[in-house]
Amino acid sequence: MSFLLAAVGLVLLLFAGDALVRGAVALSLRLGIPPFIVSLTIVGFGTSAPELLIAIEAALEGLPGIALGNVVGSNIANVFLVLGVPALVAPLLTSGCDTKETYFQMLGATAIFVVLCFLGPLVLWHGVVLLAILTLMLTRAFLAAQSARRSGQEMTLEDLEDADPDMPTWKMVAYLLGGVVGLPLGAALLIEGAEDVARLLGVSEEVIGLTLVALGTSLPELATTVMAAIRRQAEVALGNVIGSNMFNLLAIMGIASLFGPLPVAPELLMRDIWVMVAAALALIPFVLMGRDMGRGFGIAFLAIYLIYIATLF
Repeated sequence: MSFLLAAVGLVLLLFAGDALVRGAVALSLRLGIPPFIVSLTIVGFGTSAPELLIAIEAALEGLPGIALGNVVGSNIANVFLVLGVPALVAPLLTSGCDTKETYFQMLGATAIFVVLCFLGPLVLWHGVVLLAILTLMLTRAFLAAQSARRSGQEMTLEDLEDADPDMPTWKMVAYLLGGVVGLPLGAALLIEGAEDVARLLGVSEEVIGLTLVALGTSLPELATTVMAAIRRQAEVALGNVIGSNMFNLLAIMGIASLFGPLPVAPELLMRDIWVMVAAALALIPFVLMGRDMGRGFGIAFLAIYLIYIATLF
């Protein structure tokens, strides 16, 4: 029943998050908000809503290991699993991608998060620091998008996923209500189930956060990157992972820290945070050295992830 409860919560989270994004995008376009602003804000926040609700719920329930483990585990899974699987489906031609600036921002966010964890427990001021950095990065992205807009490179509706400006009002309201109601309910069910699973298996809440919860919340990114690989859109796959990892560290941990304090377990400091750093650095050949991600890299990434998961148990 505990596994079933966690599974139901996870499914509800994924569907509710997708519904919220679809409804919010349709509403924004109906209100005349430019697509590039919708992409920068609503889509970015909406697709990370499941992780955010889990982090807040875990913090409120006094389960910091699940909140921290979810973010650290998701960032590890996003690189080794979410990029590893698509590379087996079809080679990712990452040599033509220009994601250097965003990648350096992700490395900076990773370094700052690691430092703050060693200064933990994560409390209000840690959250303020992370959210301030996120605000600076979003402002920079907003100004860059405005510059592209002025030069005639404005994002169109075709570039915006889940865009349906002609969505009927009843459907839009149903999506928004489904997202608003489903997300907190799904988070509550998943946290309750995950806590019971940890107790049944005799493992820590950090391990459940790093595995069951993190793997589940990485499924949307996995689906996106597999489709991007099939369509030969390597930049979408790589950009999705880099952006998701940066957002996890700055937005999700920033907001969750406001509901803290979130003590950082010694195991996270000694092992898992450094695996997350290694995962971030593993992207160097593809972002900075112009290498394509072929099946060999895919096999290696998946092997690393499976070995890591095995060591946790």
